[in-house]
Amino acid sequence: MAAGRALGLGPLLLLSLWGASAPASLLRRLGEHVRRLRDSSSPGPNPGPAAAALPAEGWLQQALDPFNASDGRSFLQRYWVNDRHWASRDGPVFLHLGGEGSLGPGAVMRGHPAALAPAWGALVIGLEHRFYGLSIPAGGLDTAQLRFLSSRHALADVVSARLALSRLLNVSSSSPWVCFGGSYAGSLAAWARLKFPHLIFAAVASSAPVRAVLDFSAYNEVVSRSLTSTAIGGSPECWAAASSAFAEVARRLRAGEAARAALRAELGACASLDRAEDRAELLGALQALVGGAVQYDGQAGAPLSVRRLCGLLQARGNGSRLAPYRGLRQAVQVVLHGLGQKCLSFSRAETVAQLRVTEPQVSSVGDRQWLYQTCTEFGFYVTCEDPRCPFSQLPALPSQLELCEQVFGLSTSSVAQAVAQTNSYYGGQTPGSTQVLFVNGDADPWHVLSVTQALGPSVSALLIPSASHCLDMAPERPSDSPNLRLGRQSIFQQLRTWLRVDTRIRAGL
Repeated sequence: MAAGRALGLGPLLLLSLWGASAPASLLRRLGEHVRRLRDSSSPGPNPGPAAAALPAEGWLQQALDPFNASDGRSFLQRYWVNDRHWASRDGPVFLHLGGEGSLGPGAVMRGHPAALAPAWGALVIGLEHRFYGLSIPAGGLDTAQLRFLSSRHALADVVSARLALSRLLNVSSSSPWVCFGGSYAGSLAAWARLKFPHLIFAAVASSAPVRAVLDFSAYNEVVSRSLTSTAIGGSPECWAAASSAFAEVARRLRAGEAARAALRAELGACASLDRAEDRAELLGALQALVGGAVQYDGQAGAPLSVRRLCGLLQARGNGSRLAPYRGLRQAVQVVLHGLGQKCLSFSRAETVAQLRVTEPQVSSVGDRQWLYQTCTEFGFYVTCEDPRCPFSQLPALPSQLELCEQVFGLSTSSVAQAVAQTNSYYGGQTPGSTQVLFVNGDADPWHVLSVTQALGPSVSALLIPSASHCLDMAPERPSDSPNLRLGRQSIFQQLRTWLRVDTRIRAGL
């Protein structure tokens, strides 16, 4: 064990799972922004006098290569402990797994599973993912070092942490451990139960994309559908306005150097649009901006909701065909202001240069690390190939896959093979696990890669109408919809069923 360190708040949940191109980077920063605000918000309606105090932080010494006993190298992995509701040493342990970003004290203080802990007298632990946040091994982020970054390595860390923390915190050997996680970490939670059912009693997997996919065109299919959903402020007219706005941007990009210079000024772009690859990245960044409005719709801290975006795109002016384009320009400014950015960044060369930096960056959201995982495990490259997609078909899949080659020297065929191997190893959308609850929102583009229908009596699925990405894990708010409240009740009921059965078994009944 290593001594704790004084640290500030970090993001509560996970970042967007897109790769690490300039458009993806914008979406990941939207996710980081939402979670930072969520993490620093009030922990609940009646937090009590002790709520202001930070939970205990610790550091575990973990094997860098847990699959090679002869490799003695190790690294320090950060964790957080909230024992305020822990009633007895044989009570349940709620283990909140971190994903592709920093994990802070909010992971054990706010939202699920902290809100569920009092009902069962549970101990709550948050475990930061290796190579993210401050849990980065010595030696940096070069490709040779990143060989030890994968979901399988992360699951080995879960096992090691489960055993070490049981001893350190004096947890009973009969205590049931329940894994929680959202987005990629939701997949990890489900896979921890799948691969280690003797150590992990159950899992709640929120917005978990358990099926890896190279070409994730279905993302924009959901975005397109959500833009027409009246339940969250969309409409067919909003979809049409979005399509018109993107068509106007594409027209101006084709209209020559002067038109592109004017477009750059109007959109607040950071760089020139002279290169075709930068024009494609700009279209992708605008696509990510709209996708982010859908993915984080209705969440505290999200600068743009579907309702607000549609309001801008459909602003009643002089009826000009340029009105949707002007609305898109306003949407860009809203997001840039919300993120504290001066301009819209999309330079391909700059993106590649940043991704090649192997020194860990304190302020980084882990773009290099996550790109490596998409190249070696998951894919998740968002495209716009369907004729009903309201955006540009740029950037296309080949340009996204090219990043794997440019940054890590990985060919397209190797990425495709890695995606297939991931699905083979974990089972994709039919993982074969038991006592896993998959929770999704039908407005979230990622739900199409998750489990949305029960796979049997012990693998449950909950699809919350009009809910966005990981919304069930957020702290409760007065503005929460009845569907979201009902969804959280269903999570509670499922846990109660599982934990009651476990109690009866342990009592010999």
